[in-house]
Amino acid sequence: MEKKLTMEKLVNLCKNRGFVFQGSEIYGGFANTWDFGPVGVELKNNIKRAWWKKFVQEDPSCYGVDAAILMNPRVWEASGHVQSFGDPKMDCKNCKTRHRADTIIENYSKGTISAEGMSNEEMEKYIEEHDIKCPNCGKRAWTPIRKFNPMFTTSRNMVGDEKDVVYLRPETCQGEYINFLNVQRTMRAKVPFAIAQIGKSFRNEITPGNFLFRTVEFEQMELQMFCHEKDSMSFYNAYKERALKFVESLGLKAENLRYHDHDKLAHYAKAACDIQYNFPIGWQELNGVHHRGTWDLSRHSEFSGKNMDYLDPFTNERFTPNVIEYSIGADRLMLAIMCEAYEEEVLENGETRVVMHFLPAIAPYKVAILPLQKNLGDMAKEVYNKLSKSFMCDYDEAGSIGKRYRRQDEIGTPFCVTVDFDTLEDDTVTIRDRDTMKQIRLKIDELSDYIQKAIEF
Repeated sequence: MEKKLTMEKLVNLCKNRGFVFQGSEIYGGFANTWDFGPVGVELKNNIKRAWWKKFVQEDPSCYGVDAAILMNPRVWEASGHVQSFGDPKMDCKNCKTRHRADTIIENYSKGTISAEGMSNEEMEKYIEEHDIKCPNCGKRAWTPIRKFNPMFTTSRNMVGDEKDVVYLRPETCQGEYINFLNVQRTMRAKVPFAIAQIGKSFRNEITPGNFLFRTVEFEQMELQMFCHEKDSMSFYNAYKERALKFVESLGLKAENLRYHDHDKLAHYAKAACDIQYNFPIGWQELNGVHHRGTWDLSRHSEFSGKNMDYLDPFTNERFTPNVIEYSIGADRLMLAIMCEAYEEEVLENGETRVVMHFLPAIAPYKVAILPLQKNLGDMAKEVYNKLSKSFMCDYDEAGSIGKRYRRQDEIGTPFCVTVDFDTLEDDTVTIRDRDTMKQIRLKIDELSDYIQKAIEF
């Protein structure tokens, strides 16, 4: 049936079922920060593992790294972030809140208007012509748009009044670029090859109201493919296709996904494309694929003094590799998957159940063990101990069996195993399917193979 999802419903579900909590909630919260609860951290970790499996484990030409968050400040000078990185910000003169002008436009148009190619003057004109008001106070009293550098700064090596400025990385990709030579040498890698990592990035975003979509602290899953220029567009197109197939494999429907080629390119870029998802807030970016040319390695070669060319052992050609970047946010992808999975299903008896139809491979818990009555707890815990060696399991003995099924439906658990009095006689249990609600009897020794087959990815 048609979903009735709003962001407010999703936020409430996340808070009440242990997916996501407001950051620093007992202190009144901290804007645009979120804590992942016991259920949410499992879902997010499973998403990250699925990405790593597809793009690193199953690709012999891709190598993983985990680069430091704090880097030599020269890294960010070479990348251009210190000089030119910035977002178009405007302040509401009435309530003193700060907002991204491009986000204001895209939210107002529900994703039908892209502001990426607009100048500051064009964005100001659009906001004025459409009488777009502050989402916080409802007034239209905007300051002119100014560029705001969202990099967080800290310091180290303080001696007296002296301090060295250090930046929290606003993106993870620089860690792959600066390790190009290390990975190529130690892995004896031959171009084309890729470097991938999953890690935290930080941006001083001030864009309220979109839950996990844009936060100040987020995790990126990304890779950089280093290749010869003649092969670069082929790899660019291949990663566009691979990126789309991956998110579809996690359960996102084709009708809720679309490519969006960038109208305005960075001066060094040859091509750029987003995959957008139809969130409750409209069509928004889910991931990006970018043809970055030789910009990144050339800049780091210039600023570090290290030659980052590659010598082809077969042709003896020396060249600076082109870079094809594929980047997707783990938090944003989790949000999309939750939006896609959510359903309010009206049952035959007229009751409504909320169910999260997660792909079993990424569901937070694969199976819940439920004793029919508390006095069956010892047997149920034996089943739990047996299955928990192979799967993330939940155990619940509080409340009626029907209410416990509903709780598991709301966190997307694919299977519920009920231990009843027959279990004591014949070592069989009832296993219930989340989506169909059908139940079958299985031997306890058959459970592991049954579940494993259902969650393969």
